Amino acid sequence: MSRYSAAAKGRSVSAGSVASLLCLALALAPCAALAEANAVAVIPIPQSLQSSRFKVTINGKPAALLNAAANYYELSLDLRGKARIAITAPDASYWAEGVDVQPWRENIRPIRHGATISFTLDHPAKLSITRPGDHLGGAEMIFLFANAPEHNPPSPHTGGIRYYAPGIYHEDIDARSGDRIYLAPGAIVFGSLNLWDVSDVQVSGRGTIIHDGPQDPDDDEGWMQRKNWHVISMNNARNVSVSGITCIVRSRTWMIQMRDSNHVRFDNIKVIGGSAGDANQDGMDWLGGGDTLVQDVFIRAADDIFAEQGNWDGYTEEALTRPGQAVNNITIENSVLSTSISNVVRVGWPKKMFNGYHFLLRDSDVIHMGMGSCGAPFALFEMWADPAGKGYHSDYRFEDIRLDDWYSLLQLRQPNFAISNVVLKNIWAMDGPGMVPSVLKGDVSGVTLEGVNLGGGVVASDKDVPLEVQGAAGEPKYQPSALDAGFDYSTGLLQPKVDVLFHAKGPATSTLHYRWLFGDGTSADGSTVHHAFPDADGTLLDGSGRFRVLLFVSSDGGDKAWSSRSVVVSSHPLPALQSAGSAPENQDLRETFDADLHVPADGGYTFTLLTSTTATLSIDDLPPARTAKLRPQVCGSPGDAVQPVRMSAAMRAGLHHIRITRGPELENAAPANGLSGAPTLF
Repeated sequence: MSRYSAAAKGRSVSAGSVASLLCLALALAPCAALAEANAVAVIPIPQSLQSSRFKVTINGKPAALLNAAANYYELSLDLRGKARIAITAPDASYWAEGVDVQPWRENIRPIRHGATISFTLDHPAKLSITRPGDHLGGAEMIFLFANAPEHNPPSPHTGGIRYYAPGIYHEDIDARSGDRIYLAPGAIVFGSLNLWDVSDVQVSGRGTIIHDGPQDPDDDEGWMQRKNWHVISMNNARNVSVSGITCIVRSRTWMIQMRDSNHVRFDNIKVIGGSAGDANQDGMDWLGGGDTLVQDVFIRAADDIFAEQGNWDGYTEEALTRPGQAVNNITIENSVLSTSISNVVRVGWPKKMFNGYHFLLRDSDVIHMGMGSCGAPFALFEMWADPAGKGYHSDYRFEDIRLDDWYSLLQLRQPNFAISNVVLKNIWAMDGPGMVPSVLKGDVSGVTLEGVNLGGGVVASDKDVPLEVQGAAGEPKYQPSALDAGFDYSTGLLQPKVDVLFHAKGPATSTLHYRWLFGDGTSADGSTVHHAFPDADGTLLDGSGRFRVLLFVSSDGGDKAWSSRSVVVSSHPLPALQSAGSAPENQDLRETFDADLHVPADGGYTFTLLTSTTATLSIDDLPPARTAKLRPQVCGSPGDAVQPVRMSAAMRAGLHHIRITRGPELENAAPANGLSGAPTLF
């Protein structure tokens, strides 16, 4: 190092300066290799915790996956440049039916070579990597977290720091007031972080806390307020900051529980919960308190991602009906949210009594929502006090939310006083409709939907959502969006490597900016663009030919909007039938639906079937599409969850035949969520 210091005339030289000096002395290729090596700092994982299920390389160098929880695998890195990421599955057919990288707005479509997929990442991101549709309970998932580099991290010799160096620890971290706790990259703590009756505590780093407690895997004991019972537990805490770390929960317990705590901040934490029970692993719970800022987090829960309660002392009648403390002033932003079951945000529970005010969720991606019902269908926002809950709840806002996989929008059910001032502004479904209707029931008023686009344009009526208003609930107000992000594209049959014209709707002005994401990993800017799709495999590499094209429009004034459309690319369109088919007379539409379909023009078409039973969708002689494994609803809700079945096809104008067959083994199954047994086709 003295050699480079001399070259700098006695000045101290940073590692980056050394790299620059070396680049001046070396040929271009070695210089590029050095820059690539410095672009990524992989968070180390002790060998005993590494998984051999997948092999990963980053910029050509092996990187270990942590076997996190259930069938989940995790890898974290600090990113300073570009990372070429390759993931090799255990067998050549693993990715054969496709790859899904979310959030979809990242526009990542890997290259697939047999068992290996690869892509390049050039900015911080929090990613979920799965096979298409494999994101519910029992799924096998890879989570990749690319952080911005830490700014001036402490060293083991920094004064006033409780420093956890790389290595494995088996202990619970009991914070004291005034603590500064740092978990270095590679530090793994098996235990809990307890913040009880403390103030002015900072916890940071790139280390990991793994909670694997003694809870009954077949019952809900996770609600208990105890030290060492959650990965992070707060009780009467004040002025707490938690940043950078990863939290993993392997047992059936609520993950981050805050009781009567205020002035709390979470920044860039990653929370993963998974267990055999696939339940009772809430992401964050507020039992009274609030004044909380949640920024740039990733949460994979196995229950509600965020939940507000005034208290929780068990399921006895006395415990449920005991009045609780208010929950106020919560802001969640710029986050990526996933759950295998239940809601994104839930407030209340039947018989619970407390007040809640001032909640804001904004600029976030909901990549996975639960399917089904627990008394009420799962939703982006659920307030479920039916039948005997009470309390005033006001000023709940959801702004700039992108919905990837989702179930329903709103389930507000408050028979007694009162829900008011609920605003959903700029909510965008990134690919397809919800599964079940939204509901407003009881003492609900002041609901506004502004710029809500669920796949069919901005909603302007209850029918567009769809939404049911029941009891004394007030009708919601519908308002248009500030921007129109709709678009058109070339008509006719679209083929690989042939230009398609895309044109944004509305007048193009110098104050509007257009960003196109074509679902094949490429993008373009401008109100009108040309694009040629490389193949007919589709965005998910599933052979469907369906590309998910997204348009993002923003203005100099800060307004923004998204729009999504399916674009089907194929070299082999289905020819029209020569004559109409013969549907059986008096057919039982609950079991089979046969119909002739008149296609008005040559082009690509996508059909989505929503059903709560086993069903098969067939078009002409294409291989049929079928429902996935049925998912029973929970908490005593009858029947199974509604789920989608999708087919895409390039079709010539004229007659085609469509057939929907319901599984005979479910003839007597109870319909889910009050839906008829007959499937719904979009």
